[in-house]
Amino acid sequence: MSAVPRWTMTGQILGACNCDWGCPCNFDAPPTYGHCDGVYALVIEEGRYGETALDGVAFLFGGHSPQAIHLGGGEDWVLVDDRATPEQRDAIVTLWRGGDVGSPFDEFASVMDVRGEPLTGRVDVHLDGIRSTVRVSGGADIDLILEPIANPVTGEPEELYLDKPSGFTSLRSELGNTAVGDVRAGGMTWDLAGRYAEHAAFSYAGP
Repeated sequence: MSAVPRWTMTGQILGACNCDWGCPCNFDAPPTYGHCDGVYALVIEEGRYGETALDGVAFLFGGHSPQAIHLGGGEDWVLVDDRATPEQRDAIVTLWRGGDVGSPFDEFASVMDVRGEPLTGRVDVHLDGIRSTVRVSGGADIDLILEPIANPVTGEPEELYLDKPSGFTSLRSELGNTAVGDVRAGGMTWDLAGRYAEHAAFSYAGP
């Protein structure tokens, strides 16, 4: 039986990784370049962890996998907005560590061999669907700007969605491009510009 209390969270999730647009991992195929470097940013709109309210908390987690993520061998990190209370931060870090806490945290934890020390930093998120931005300073240096994919003929923005009822991070994602993708966190440095991006609503609960 899990030692964590009942928890819930709903909100919006942004993602960027080094795969080409669409990300073959969404379709259970190997990553475009054989490995995965990726980051998620989550903004909790409503949430509770036992008696601790999580409304408004923003956090990121990301990492590197030398192969398809589900094959294991990954290393990752988590960063919580420095405006979160100590109780909120402890709740997010506990969920990130996994161990029968619930989805999607258990799935990611199960394929990570190296877990970085939890980070804190100032997280500023502007939510606007696939045009959202994320900037982190302090415990990491992250600058993400998402945008729609442009039609190669007309240059007009394409509206693209992925419906995946079996998805564990989200059930319906809007797909796009990472216009700016500078990530320096947890000893990892990536430039994800020109690669895959996504935006979705999420609803998680556990244990």
